Amino acid sequence: MIYYNDNNAQACVWLHALMDSGLVERGKIDNRSISDVSGNQLLKYGRVHLFAGIAGWERALQIAGWPSDVPVWTGSCPCQPFSCAGKGKGDKDERHLWPEFRRLIDECRPPVVFGEQVASKLGRQWLSRVRLDLEEMGYAVGAADLCAAGVGAPHIRQRLYWMAYTGYRERRPFIEGRGTQGRTADGWFSPWSDSRIIHCRDGKTRRIPVESALFPLAHGIPGRVAALRGIGNSIVPVLAAEFVRAFMQVMEMF
Repeated sequence: MIYYNDNNAQACVWLHALMDSGLVERGKIDNRSISDVSGNQLLKYGRVHLFAGIAGWERALQIAGWPSDVPVWTGSCPCQPFSCAGKGKGDKDERHLWPEFRRLIDECRPPVVFGEQVASKLGRQWLSRVRLDLEEMGYAVGAADLCAAGVGAPHIRQRLYWMAYTGYRERRPFIEGRGTQGRTADGWFSPWSDSRIIHCRDGKTRRIPVESALFPLAHGIPGRVAALRGIGNSIVPVLAAEFVRAFMQVMEMF
């Protein structure tokens, strides 16, 4: 069973549409604030996506070939408190929701958690706090500073990807070749050849992969503002999938 949580009403409508289109697995959609969610309410779910947005992490797990029977949580906490483009309030910002995410992890103890945050100075400080909290709970924590251009994207989108692992009862050999969607014999091919140029109010133009075969989550969304907001607030699933696959290979499991 899959659980998606996002307090943004538009994101929840989007998630319903993605499920109806068969682009992401069906599951429970919860539009409450994460602060109103209790750990007991999540124990029955195998996959839990907090701050689900337009299901970027679910898509990444699909691309990586994550087994459906292995429990996993994901969550990209709001980046605005830590972004260079924001007011820089950090943990004093009301959108600083890591403490609530940490509470749920502590109550449920999922074996694997993946997350992401903006790669700013404040973002790195945030990650240090996250690492300390998770290690105090008994998790092993790893992270990488990655950019979307590393998988052929026409933009940078530098982000901190992190994972926490506390063990899984069943060890299975990693199956080479699993989750290789998007690769060719020469490595990654660029899935952004049919992307679209968006002209923004700040005078800049941005390329977004709304039509890409590897990023169908925003396909057909009317209006450039809605499309830009949806993708702008989401991870790059192809990049996240590489991070997930690296974890799978290092652990020699799944």
